[in-house]
Amino acid sequence: MEAGETTMSIKLLVVDDHQVVRTGLASLLQDSDITIVAEAASGEEAIEATREHAPDVILMDIRMPGRDGLAALETIRKESPNARVVMLSTYDNPTYVARSVALGASDYVLKGSPRETLVTAIRNAAAGDAPADDSVLNRIKGAMAKRGDRSDDIPLTNRELQVLRHVALGLSNREIGNSLGISIETVKEHVQNILRKISVTDRTQAAVWAVKRSLV
Repeated sequence: MEAGETTMSIKLLVVDDHQVVRTGLASLLQDSDITIVAEAASGEEAIEATREHAPDVILMDIRMPGRDGLAALETIRKESPNARVVMLSTYDNPTYVARSVALGASDYVLKGSPRETLVTAIRNAAAGDAPADDSVLNRIKGAMAKRGDRSDDIPLTNRELQVLRHVALGLSNREIGNSLGISIETVKEHVQNILRKISVTDRTQAAVWAVKRSLV
């Protein structure tokens, strides 16, 4: 930020089941334009704190006891479709990232990332801007949006390929529908067509088929 430039403080809700992580994040964000207005230690607490404090951004861990961060993300976004949620995780797990995309997360940041990466993610989310070019979320989001790459040995339509990528990333039918803006019934129909066309009997086999062909 330029010298003399003033800005409104970004109100942040921090959600993590480990006190040491929450304390560390508070320390990391000191002397920035980000103010932690509340902390939560579970998905349930995150939902309540969001209702109470209406934060500009929610920074939320994924793996927590009880209702995890992804389940909380889904509820928060249903109650407040414009909520900006940055997922925080130790794991660069494609399924976690893909589910975060499908459920409407603004970004996905790895624990242990440099301070500037975290601050940038929160600022971008608060402003409604896209994630940074090098964001983990962008990489997976690109794969999920992709509809092409058909070849003669792949007997699927572009839309079926897109659905298959989602299946291979571990998303449920509901999450696929959210991601692609189609009904669950339409997703089910696509999945059945995919299984039939590539001669497999379940989603796991379909995922293996997709990975072997470097579709994800």
